[in-house]
Parts: sequence; C-alpha cells; structure tokens
Amino acid sequence: MEMSSAQPVSASPLTAFRILQSRDPETAKRAIAVRVNGELRDTTCEVSESDTVEPVLPEDPEALEIYRHSTAHLLAAAVLDLFPDTKLGAGPALKDDPKGGFYYDFLQEKPFTPDDLVRIEKRMREIAKRNTPFRRVEMPREEALQKFSADELKCYFIGEKGGENPSFYTLGDQFIDFCRGPHVPSAGRIKAFKLLSVAGAYWLGNENNPQMQRIYGTSFFTQEALDEWLQQREEAAKRDHRRLGKELDLFSFTDEVGSGLALFHPKGALILHLLQEFLYEALLANDYNLVRTPHVASSRLWETSGHTAKYRGDMYPAMQFEDEPVEYQLKPMNCPFHIQIYKSQPRSYRDLPIRYAEMGTVYRYERSGVQHGLLRVRGFTQDDAHLFCTPETLEAEILGCLAFAQKVYATFGFDYKIELSVRDAQDHAKYLGDDEVWTLAEAALTKALDKLALPYVRVEGEAAFYGPKIDIKVIDAIRRTWQLATIQVDFNLPQRFGLEYIGADNRPHPPIMVHRAILGSLERFFGLLIEHFGGKFPVWIAPVQAAILPIADRLNDHAANVARRLRMAGLRVEVDARSEKIGAKIRQAQLRKVPYMLVLGDREAETGDVAVRTRSDGDIGTLSIEAFIERVTEEVRQRAITP
Repeated sequence: MEMSSAQPVSASPLTAFRILQSRDPETAKRAIAVRVNGELRDTTCEVSESDTVEPVLPEDPEALEIYRHSTAHLLAAAVLDLFPDTKLGAGPALKDDPKGGFYYDFLQEKPFTPDDLVRIEKRMREIAKRNTPFRRVEMPREEALQKFSADELKCYFIGEKGGENPSFYTLGDQFIDFCRGPHVPSAGRIKAFKLLSVAGAYWLGNENNPQMQRIYGTSFFTQEALDEWLQQREEAAKRDHRRLGKELDLFSFTDEVGSGLALFHPKGALILHLLQEFLYEALLANDYNLVRTPHVASSRLWETSGHTAKYRGDMYPAMQFEDEPVEYQLKPMNCPFHIQIYKSQPRSYRDLPIRYAEMGTVYRYERSGVQHGLLRVRGFTQDDAHLFCTPETLEAEILGCLAFAQKVYATFGFDYKIELSVRDAQDHAKYLGDDEVWTLAEAALTKALDKLALPYVRVEGEAAFYGPKIDIKVIDAIRRTWQLATIQVDFNLPQRFGLEYIGADNRPHPPIMVHRAILGSLERFFGLLIEHFGGKFPVWIAPVQAAILPIADRLNDHAANVARRLRMAGLRVEVDARSEKIGAKIRQAQLRKVPYMLVLGDREAETGDVAVRTRSDGDIGTLSIEAFIERVTEEVRQRAITP
C-alpha cells in the first residue's frame, strides 16, 4: 500500500476509509466494505501502512451479501425498538433462496402480525434516515459471556463461534448482537428494502428447541432493482411448483409418508422417466459405464470416506439388527459405492479414465425449516457420476464434464453462470487433505475454465470437504439462479480408500477422482423445470402431448380410434370423452397445459383429419393425422422448446 509523502501526520488511528479517501474520495464514498490483506472488513477498521486495502463496491460479488446482512441487522434494531423484550437469534443473508434476501429469528411470545411488519418496516426507514452508524465492538470471551449471561441465545453464539475475542455490532441504543461482520458503514446506506413474511423456525433447526419467529425480507442497492425483484416474485408465485404440482397432478407430500419425502403421481413419474432416459442416452454417447448401488451401507464405509466426521449432521442415524456387529446407514452420497466398484479388480493406466454413472437415490436429513417442496427434500435421486483418471487425463475429463453440462442446459434453454468454490482460507481444519493436493485440484479446475474462456467467480469457503469444485448455476425464464452442476476434483478419497492403478512405470499410483453431477437432484430439477416453463412442458417431456376432444358423444368411438393411431406412432394422448361442450373441454385442456388439442367434429370424422389447436397460439388449422404425427415426432426428435 502506497501513501503520499505529502499526507499530513494525524494522531487519529489510520483506517481503511482514510486510505481509500487518500486515493480517490469518490471510491471511498461508494465503498460498503474493504478487503484488508484479502480479508473482508469494515471501512472503519484500523489498518497499518503495510496493509493492502481494496474497496468492496456495490458491483462487486461480495457486496450484496454484506448489504443484505446489514439490512437484517437494521430489521433487528427496529424490532428491538418496538418490542424491547425480544431476544435475537441468527440473522444471515441468504444465497439464491426462494424466500428472499435475508432473515432474522426472534424469540418473542406474541406472534408478529402483518400490521407489525408494516410498523417494523416504517421504523427501519426511520433508523436509516437518521444514518445511524454500525459500530463493531470486541471484548474478551469471558467478559462477553458475563455481560450477556441473561441471554442464552447470545451466549450460545459466543461460546460456539466467538473465539477468544468475540465481535458484536451495535446500531443505535437498543441493538447489539454477536456478529463477525462486516457491515455497511451506516444504516443510511441501505436505500431499498422490503419485509416479506413471517414463518416459524426452531432454534438451531432442532424440533426440541423453542420455536422462534423468522421474519424474511430482501434489499437491493436501488429502488428500481427492488421493484424489478418484487415483480419477478409475483411472477414466481404464479409459477410456484408446489401449486402447479397439485393442479397438474404431478406429485404430493403426505404426513403419513413423512416430511420431505415426495410421491410422484403417474404424470410426474413419466416426466422423471423421460428426463432420465435423456440423460442415459447422453451418458452412453459419452462413454460412461452405468452402475447401480444399494440404498444402505455399513457405517464403516462412511467413517473411511470422512462423511461421519464432516457430514454427520446431515446423515440419518445408524441402524443395527439382531446381534450383527455392523451398523448400517442410509447413504447420503454415492461416491463410496463407486469407489468399491473401482476396487473390485486391478486397474492399469491403460484402463483410465473410467467413468461410472448412476441415478442414485440418497437420503439426507434436511431440517423442517428449510424444506421447500421438491427444492429441498430428504430423499432424492442424483444424476451422479465419478470419473477415475490419471494426472495426464484430468484436464480432458474436466473439459468433458463442462461440455456435457453445456449441452444439457442448452436442451432446456438455460443460460448459466459459473463459480469456482475453494477452501475457506481462514479455516483449513474442516477440510480433508493437505495443502499440496488442494493446490493441484484448484489449479486443474482453473486451467479448464481458462482454456474454454468461461467467465467465473471465485468463492471462498464453498468447497466440498474433500476438494474444490466448479459450480454451475442456471438462469431460469424469470432470471432467477439455481445451483445445478458440480464438478469436484478429489485427491483425498482415493488415498483414504487405498485406490491404485499400475502406471506406465509399472508402479502403483493413486487415481484422481472427479465427482460430477449435471442436474444434481432430479427432484429439485423437476421443481425448477415446472417453474421455468410455468408448467408448460416442451412436447418431448410433456406427460400428455395431445388432448383429443370430440365435440359430441357420438364421436367418442372415432376419438378412441384416432388415439389408438397416435399411440401406435409413439405419441402420448388422452381422450376427453365427457359429455361437455367443446368450449369446456378446450378450457380444461388449457388448464392442464397440454401442448396440442385435437378437435374432432363430424367433418373431421368424415375426412380423417384433425382440427389442431396449441396452448399458445390457439387454432392453427386442419392437418391429416399423418402430418400431425410427423410434426410432433420432429419436435420430439429435436427436443424443441415450445411455448
């Protein structure tokens, strides 16, 4: 960091803001936080002349999360102003969450009402108008525990996450809460926000703990961006996969089966089948080997893989039967099974790469507070694959995975953005393996992205516990992002399981393992597709491609014959033989979002043609049955994305 020799000496502490101001006053004014030697800090933090100080501006990747986290604290300050006896839980910003940009959990006996949200939002604006500063306070851990001894929620965070000198933030006279920061300099920087809803949430996600009230909200740097998001949210409500799933008879959940466990009805199961068929075709074309593995395994498998140590909170408890000494667990991942298949026989470098793929169903204990229809379930199927390769073939395999993902997403009309997820630089202890293998893995992923000239954002702390990864987030029809593909390079699990291949030097070497999913959870992808298409599935995956609508009962036999001909040609059709007027039948087919409607009257019965309507364009004229079959067959062949 360079400073002008003409800068006057001041007795006041040197802060990051002063450094920025000495370089460019306008940039200093816009900065919402800083990076000091790579670490996110407040603009008011003290620095030394040898520190590297860089601004975090509103357009930077980290900025919106900091801004929303600050808005969550503004919310909490307003709640404490209006309801002084309230206790505070967690208040994070949220990434790609369907419920908004942040939340805060509150412990209070009286339920918050919609009128309360209006009052709270008004008080937030009053605090923001006063431009109240965010102030960071640090104190020794024991002093903090004593100071907040009457607040068991704060004491939990201090004890579990505070370290030796936990930090707190204040905003006005009432609000103080444990937080690592950073925050925007003052509440006046928060210009556009909206409180959205109230929901129940158990403390720490544990059903045995007290139930808190969770207020959701969102915020943006400009009112225009907020208005655009609110309009998007209104459109998203129309596309909500839970509502459409029920209306289109695709899936359901029941208390009798259990929370987070989906039941797919015939039409929903058919769509899933067609998606898997599409993936299997692509897998075989790309020289993958299909495998199939059990739903449970010995707990020893998960101990060796590291899941027991690093992933226990998301796994179901172990089961033991009779006097058998081995415990079993539902699998949260497929990778250890594919490793066992690799180990089943000796391998040579000439055999590699080996690509194993499976539509493998896994089970994870998602807390009730985070479940959301098909988007967060407890049992789901992954389009999972594991590639075993040599150092010489690693780059080609990563490039192949990226090309595979691009082709699949183009089929559904998705744009996408890419993140390179790496270790938390401050906490290596939560990851497996030494620095050398992590550096090699990260370099391989970076090189592949650079070779394809794919733009990406580097994200600290989002790596898997066994390796860094490329995450691909698709952008849906209303510009929301969804995490789908992941490509993870893993040097650790092959070593933990003792995997080997015999190299060209006739010596054993550990293979490199690439974990790869393109759609991720099929259930989640199904929910995404419902919302992306608004329930109007393209013809190739529509459960019913055409509804046959006779105008009178006397034509029902003819309709059945037409249906038979279409089914023989491979089309999926249904006949509406109800004694209803044709207008009612057309409206019903529209509500069911069927791509094509074939109206049959006396003239069509005589000529053997069909009067064709589409769900988007209405009446498009009369076609022969052969011409209609050819039209739909070609759409299916091309996997056309039709409105």
